[in-house]
Amino acid sequence: MRFHVLTIFPQLLASPLQEGIIRRAIEAGRIEVVMVNIRDFATDRHSMTDDRPFGGGEGMVMKPEPLAAAIRQTRQGMEESHVVLLSPQGRKYDQAVAVDLARRKNLILICGRYEGVDERIRQHFVDEEISIGDYILTGGELAAMVIIDSVTRLLPGVLGCEGSVACDTFTRGGVKYPQYTRPRDFEGYGVPEVLFSGDHAKIAEWRFVTGIRMTLEKRPDLLAAMTFSKKELRLLAKHGVRLDAKGEA
Repeated sequence: MRFHVLTIFPQLLASPLQEGIIRRAIEAGRIEVVMVNIRDFATDRHSMTDDRPFGGGEGMVMKPEPLAAAIRQTRQGMEESHVVLLSPQGRKYDQAVAVDLARRKNLILICGRYEGVDERIRQHFVDEEISIGDYILTGGELAAMVIIDSVTRLLPGVLGCEGSVACDTFTRGGVKYPQYTRPRDFEGYGVPEVLFSGDHAKIAEWRFVTGIRMTLEKRPDLLAAMTFSKKELRLLAKHGVRLDAKGEA
């Protein structure tokens, strides 16, 4: 999979791309990250990529000509590509969107700056807009890195433990059950005994019920989109967890 990042600061993501799972994925050929400098497509001697907004007002706006030229050249020769403008007015990024993007072969991520990009780019050169949250960043580069990281870990062969993705928080909708490791006793704080039982069915039951309890406590808003089988609803009721949930047959 290839990520193409259109930015006026191509070195901004150099360090994150050289660490951890992302670095290993690049070295293994699972992903390729191509930085495209929008300034290379400016036509004036000062390589200007922004200008004052028509009608007046605060700040600067990214010019359409360099962006359009960068998008066109990046898409050349591609059988399939998906152009994403990172924007606070885009659809909210979540795990389901990450899964959707992970099915793409070429993602082109446009990193806006200043007051945004010329509206004609959004209308005629972009497939969709994505927002990673209801707050404002100085530019889209960090949002692009969030997408690269979250999508990369979904690709086959990237994670050392393939089962990790299936158990992630948000994969089903709720938050993940608690995790513990050595030592068994830490400053007088212990670990649930069921985890030492060797009974995998009981451990799975504890993890499921505890995960739902934590969702109720920390993110009850997530439950509205979750469905449960009749067996799961009986299991929750057995442990005193009451839900206004939609059961599946």
